[in-house]
Amino acid sequence: MAQIQALDSSLERARTLYESATFKLGSIEHNLKINRVGLHVARANLVTAQQNLSQRLVSIYTSRDNQSTLAVLLGATSIDDLVNRIETVQSVSAQDVAVVKQVVAFKHQITVRQHALVSERKAQTELVRQRARAKARISSQLGRQQRLYSSIKGEIARLVEQQRARQLALERQARARYAAYQAQQANNLSVGDLGSDPGYTAPPSQYGGVVGIAMQFLGVPYVWGGSSPSGFDCSGFVMYVYAQMGVSLPHYTGAQWLAGVPVDQSDLQPGDLVFFDGLGHVGIYIGGGEFIHAPHTGDVVKIDSLSEGWYASTYDGARRIVSGG
Repeated sequence: MAQIQALDSSLERARTLYESATFKLGSIEHNLKINRVGLHVARANLVTAQQNLSQRLVSIYTSRDNQSTLAVLLGATSIDDLVNRIETVQSVSAQDVAVVKQVVAFKHQITVRQHALVSERKAQTELVRQRARAKARISSQLGRQQRLYSSIKGEIARLVEQQRARQLALERQARARYAAYQAQQANNLSVGDLGSDPGYTAPPSQYGGVVGIAMQFLGVPYVWGGSSPSGFDCSGFVMYVYAQMGVSLPHYTGAQWLAGVPVDQSDLQPGDLVFFDGLGHVGIYIGGGEFIHAPHTGDVVKIDSLSEGWYASTYDGARRIVSGG
């Protein structure tokens, strides 16, 4: 069972890499499109500016009026004429400088756009490679997982039978805790009046209903990539349950980890997300040191303890969802 859980966890990490690379690739492809358009515009502007400069140079060279500064000044016939000629020279000079500056600016724009395109194409190529590697890893691990599951299907069935009684007990305890919480809400009692269960912790007011929603799906089979009551994987289960509260979460563990704020294990409250095995697995804390989750291939949505076995040894931490983003 631990082997299958580890495989599923590794599969989830591979999917996180794939989804992350896909998101980044979309952003880079958008930037590439913008820079291609910008490069095209800058090149067109450069051609226009160069043509303007060429025309001005030809005009200066071929002008019969000899508009050099010295000629203009020496040709003045009066003080007023001299002032007017000086203003004309300054105006023409400023226009010439502006034309040259345009050419330089557009050349610089082209250089910047070309460098950006080269850099983004390199990043695009690497991300495509990352996605290909992640996809190949997913395919390979799915095959390994299916072969392993087939080889130990009988053992899994026996273990499931052994765990059924334990699961029923855990489920009864969890439902009792949740019923106590609902009674508290209905009667406006304090948490201290409950007293009957020392492991009970009141869910935070914002997402207290998450636990009740999650427990409606106990027994739903694990399906890799599943995110509906016909079958869940771990992050699909969390995503679906929170969606019933109007909270949108992504369908992979790495992004779900980033969606919340850190919570110490000693401060866990029902509704918090708990993560395992390098963010390869996620569940929903329900109180009493227990969490509900979609474990792995061949299993069903069920309740487990944070302090036992694989989950205790691979615990990464917890996150609290604090907004509906």
